[in-house]
Amino acid sequence: MPYLVAADLPAISAGTRFRTLLDRPGIVQMPGAHNGMAALQARATGFEALYLSGAAMSASMGLPDLGVITVDEVCFFIRQIVRASGLPLLVDGDTGYGEALNVMHMVRAFEEAGAAAVHIEDQILPKKCGHLNNKKLADPDDMAAKVHAASRARRDLFIIARTDAAASEGIDGAVVRARKYVEAGADAIFPEALDNAEMFRAFASAMPGVKLLANMTEFGRTPFFTASEFEAMGYRMVIWPVSSLRVANKAQEKLFTALIRDGGTQNVVDQMQTRQELYDTIGYHDYEALDASIVETIVPQGMPQRD
Repeated sequence: MPYLVAADLPAISAGTRFRTLLDRPGIVQMPGAHNGMAALQARATGFEALYLSGAAMSASMGLPDLGVITVDEVCFFIRQIVRASGLPLLVDGDTGYGEALNVMHMVRAFEEAGAAAVHIEDQILPKKCGHLNNKKLADPDDMAAKVHAASRARRDLFIIARTDAAASEGIDGAVVRARKYVEAGADAIFPEALDNAEMFRAFASAMPGVKLLANMTEFGRTPFFTASEFEAMGYRMVIWPVSSLRVANKAQEKLFTALIRDGGTQNVVDQMQTRQELYDTIGYHDYEALDASIVETIVPQGMPQRD
């Protein structure tokens, strides 16, 4: 039913539901959903949790992934995805939007918007996509302070610390940082931009008992691995952060090319989601039925008189 009906909303917090998924056997698979429609489509195919990428949000706004967007803008994306799908959502928190107090504000804002989990990275501004070169890292103690601040601000939000150190400090340096972040209060670790299976295995081996997240982005440093392969290497979560946006963008590009070339959509209509498919995905008729079920308001006539 539509999210408007309170009785149909989850009684358990998003963070608790996210932890429940992690407590089950198997790897938690989270495709990137950059808007409410993508979230609905992902849920319909069977996914039980979603990921919201900073790169996907920025790109959908026509902006680069350089830490330009704000906490309030991210909350807009969180709300629409959570409202549409009802699924636990892991959100990209970039560098935390500042120092300790800013991180605490971000955590409170994201949790109030409906997020289940957030990850914070150890770059400094202007931050970059984790798979690009020349990233600048924060002092590990400064990053640990951010993680500790996040843990103090959250109610149930699951906190993941991301380290981008492997590219410049090697696996050993990334492990030293990750252990410090766990001590500061991180619930899990996200080692970014590992570029072969040996690195993934080595990192997991050095972090026994710690839940780990793998990033399977396209066109980056990491070769293609499947969810089951990441699980076998010791990872409990996997994300495909920008995949849905890339596919949607490519489809839109083909549409606009056809419009210029053909003067209409007649040659691409077979590639479109039909009206019926759209209505089925968004639950159009459920909203109609809800609207019809509301008792019609009766406006009082005249003015009641005293006895």
